[in-house]
Amino acid sequence: MPFCDPEHQFPPRARDTVRKLEESRIRAVANAALDRPGVLPFWFGESDQPTPEFIRRAAVRSLEAGRTFYTHNLGQAALRDTISGYLERQHGRVFGRGRIAVTNAGVSALMVAMQAIVDPGDKVVVVTPVWPNLVEIPRILNADVQPLPLEVREGRWTLDVEKLIGALTPDTRLVLVNSPNNPTGWTISAEDQRALFEHCRRHGIWLMGDDVYERLSFGNALGAPSVLTLGEPEDRIISTNSFSKAWCMTGWRLGWIVAPERLVDEIGKLLEYNTSCAPEFVQQAAEVALSEGEAFIAAQRAGLRSKRDRLISALRDLHGVHAPEPQGGMYAFFRVEGAEGSVRLAEDMIAQVGLGLAPGRAFGPEAEGWLRWCFAAEDAKLDEGIARVRRYFLAGSGASRRA
Repeated sequence: MPFCDPEHQFPPRARDTVRKLEESRIRAVANAALDRPGVLPFWFGESDQPTPEFIRRAAVRSLEAGRTFYTHNLGQAALRDTISGYLERQHGRVFGRGRIAVTNAGVSALMVAMQAIVDPGDKVVVVTPVWPNLVEIPRILNADVQPLPLEVREGRWTLDVEKLIGALTPDTRLVLVNSPNNPTGWTISAEDQRALFEHCRRHGIWLMGDDVYERLSFGNALGAPSVLTLGEPEDRIISTNSFSKAWCMTGWRLGWIVAPERLVDEIGKLLEYNTSCAPEFVQQAAEVALSEGEAFIAAQRAGLRSKRDRLISALRDLHGVHAPEPQGGMYAFFRVEGAEGSVRLAEDMIAQVGLGLAPGRAFGPEAEGWLRWCFAAEDAKLDEGIARVRRYFLAGSGASRRA
């Protein structure tokens, strides 16, 4: 006889922590407009270029060879060795296979790494505004999440490193830093990174870098400052990364973790219980991306810098718009004076001129009134987007809708 609960004492619902998670406001705005004809989408964080052909061909060859079986939890030895060699070229240090775990996407790298070190009630400090997953993942794990906001000074996003260090009390378990940052493009300096690391080392605090935009830095061809240049192999340092951005592989869902070797052993257990392993044909494509992709990354970075300059210049020409210059990544993050709500503003731009941007509120309450524009788009599309945002403001819509 089936169980009967006439009083509805046991409603079929998720646990409280999950029900309290915030739905992605990026998705909420985009999903409402995906079927609208004529909308130009700049809301998601990906290039409109497909994955380069030389990478796609590697996956095709692997599939044609029948490489469709389970692989090692931590990733194929060949790919882990290739990642190790790539990191050595990037950072001038030796990284062994034992410090590397391959994951199903960069977001899985973040989740699994935090599952390995964060207990319920642990204090986790996150530099914000930031991609919402970095705040919500530790909340899923019942951590006590404390944001530390960036500030805009002299037209650029900046970190008050002393304020951050002051927030990292000895009871802090983890500090999360995404640099170059999504959505602001802020990039931590090597000096601030070193000061942060030394404080974390003194107090036994884990330092995790979300390095997905590392190669898309406009200040250094090799990439932005990385936590992997700090400390010794057994220090409490974790770097998470992804093939999504620098190699235009968002749909492939492949990332990696670099951590102390004894932690990687434990991460292997967690991967078994999360996703088991990454597909072999995707891993073989990733090997080729790392081995043959430098020319592609250089061309992409140069193109993004040119697009950034064109878009930031156009935004700064608009009355009431403040557009700090991003130091890396693929986003312009700009503020509109008097905006009552960024979701409302994003929806109004869609309705008035068919321009699809991500609302700043998606990246934290401190980003209310801001909008994110992904400029990793072909030139004609970007130019049309600039024409539409000008039309929105110059026609008076910007001022009238904010009143």
